[in-house]
Amino acid sequence: MKDTIILGIESSCDDTSAAVLRGTQILSNVIAGQAIHEQFGGVVPELASRAHQENIVPVVSTALKEAGIDLKDVDAIAFTQGPGLLGSLTIGVSFTKALSLATGIPMIPVHHMKAHILAHFIDDASEEKPQFPFLCLTVSGGHTQIVRVNDPLDMEVLGNTIDDAAGEAFDKAAKMLSLPYPGGPLIDKYAQLGNPKAFQFSKPRIEGLNFSFSGLKTSILYTIRDQVKLNEDFIEQNLADLCASIQHSIVQILMAKIEKAVKETGIQCVVIAGGVSANSELRKCLNAKKEDGWKVSIPKFSYCTDNAAMIAMAGKFSFDAGIRADQSVTAQARLDW
Repeated sequence: MKDTIILGIESSCDDTSAAVLRGTQILSNVIAGQAIHEQFGGVVPELASRAHQENIVPVVSTALKEAGIDLKDVDAIAFTQGPGLLGSLTIGVSFTKALSLATGIPMIPVHHMKAHILAHFIDDASEEKPQFPFLCLTVSGGHTQIVRVNDPLDMEVLGNTIDDAAGEAFDKAAKMLSLPYPGGPLIDKYAQLGNPKAFQFSKPRIEGLNFSFSGLKTSILYTIRDQVKLNEDFIEQNLADLCASIQHSIVQILMAKIEKAVKETGIQCVVIAGGVSANSELRKCLNAKKEDGWKVSIPKFSYCTDNAAMIAMAGKFSFDAGIRADQSVTAQARLDW
């Protein structure tokens, strides 16, 4: 019996991506970014939609060519239905529907955040595959959640952010420091040279497993504002220490909640997913928990940010379970778990 071949398409935000999965092996994973958003300090939805329109055909063609796969050999097309920017999602969904209509290839709708989690099951995604059930800390620009994963199609959100996401906190803090967008990776870079305890910021007091980052952002803003009044060169002179302290504060908030989740559920298999899972301190802190008996799975950097490989992998699980979409399917900016 031949391995299933899935074509994955991802267009939830500002990256147009297509990938080909055979079995659990990625044959290609092509991503076209959109540098135009840098000058605006964030993603502009209308510009993102237009760029997806320009990119999606060449990106899909390139993915098939790099994989050495003909379209007629594809068993199903997995696509991001949501959540994400509605205009961006609509481009991917519309393209998939047209391609399916023209070829007869079945479509598989995929939940973007679930796909981040299931990326761990790609052959080369991580050194150690998680065992069910496991906990996943999903951290990105738009989401911060703790998810209990019972099996590929059974996931339960145990904790969510009540305001801002961790990735947004990184990017907004970077903007306060006059760092270009996206600022999260730059904070990580400068933090390597700084003292993580140089500055103290207020920590949220949120019960349960939910998160909050709005108070932390306000504390960072006030600290910078007050110090700049005393010394206009404060940011430049303390950039590394500021970045290290900001990163340390965000990671400690994340770690405190995942530790609480492990204690409450008794599940010691923990994985991370989403763009912020590329953060070096978060990876370091999680790996350190192996000494406490945790089984930790951390994805390759290439599978942390938005990509179609994870969509294809999630699509395979749904395909095997008999899940299909028809031509009435629509993009969903908000999509329930």
